[in-house]
Amino acid sequence: MNILMDLSHPAHFHLLRNTYFEAKKEGHNVYITVKDEPSIINLLNNYNIKYTLLSKKVDSLIYKGLKQIVYNYKLWKFVKDKHIILGFCSSFTMTQIAPFSKMDAILLDDDDDEVEPLVAKFGHPLAKFVLSPDCVKRKTKKLVVYNGYHELAYLHPNRFTPDEKVLSDFGLNKDDVYFVLRFNAFKAHHDAGINGISLDDKRKLIKLLEKKGKVLISTERVIDEEFKKYQISIPSEKIHSILYFATMFIGDSQTMTSEAAVLGTPSIRCNSFVGRISYLEEQEHKYGLTYGFKPNNAEKMFEKIEQLLSLPNLKKDWVKRREIMLADKMDVTSFFVNFINKYPNQIINKM
Repeated sequence: MNILMDLSHPAHFHLLRNTYFEAKKEGHNVYITVKDEPSIINLLNNYNIKYTLLSKKVDSLIYKGLKQIVYNYKLWKFVKDKHIILGFCSSFTMTQIAPFSKMDAILLDDDDDEVEPLVAKFGHPLAKFVLSPDCVKRKTKKLVVYNGYHELAYLHPNRFTPDEKVLSDFGLNKDDVYFVLRFNAFKAHHDAGINGISLDDKRKLIKLLEKKGKVLISTERVIDEEFKKYQISIPSEKIHSILYFATMFIGDSQTMTSEAAVLGTPSIRCNSFVGRISYLEEQEHKYGLTYGFKPNNAEKMFEKIEQLLSLPNLKKDWVKRREIMLADKMDVTSFFVNFINKYPNQIINKM
């Protein structure tokens, strides 16, 4: 079967990386299309994955709209020329062109309808199926659920083994106390009006953590000058090992918060999305792996950080919590590959 994976974010690459290789082993022809996003292209090159570059990525919402029309056309032409039968990814564009091609669009979406209303309104109806974690709030009748998280497609123990050697690249040892911080840009269409950690709270956070251990900042875009001495450039293929051994993750990134949580690293998130993301709410309130605070409640965040850091067996406790979560969840890559192999003759719902 000819399969399309259209990637627009590094998280999409990680989500589908193992599925890509396993689908190819099963005899499928898998094509990758991307915009000119350096972080994705670097990952593809590092894993020796062939791809087709269709367009450049831009930040302006107005310009994004114009560029999206061009990208839609280029992707439609690619699908037609390569005789794509199945689109399998998190691409909104894929769903838009599917009705004008012979391709069935399988949309992988872990955000609640309320969080991404445009995708829910204009993407879900055009997809053949929408694959989502069973904890996500969803209205579409095309829903196929599974008991897992996107991050368990690449961070499940079946798929990921932390590499202790990575730590030495950053002057670290596995027993060191260190903290990974992540500050987001919030420039996606669904990020309008969304805030993360304020500048003053970033200062307070770093001052607090510096007393306990080493502070490492990973950021999407330009970082404030005063924080540059903490900034590190961690290749995406190494970041998960850094997260695994970290004492704690703190940031305003949804994905990295969940990544830390499923790796058994205590994680704290602070942004306006708190309380609205079902998979993070489940990780917090069912498994106790993460904590969320809105920007106007930062004082509670600092209290929680200090409370956690006072625990004598913090990491060991989180390992146990992670084991409970893993006992409930599936290897998501296995679910994806099984879905592809049985499509369209035997679609298994409620797997």
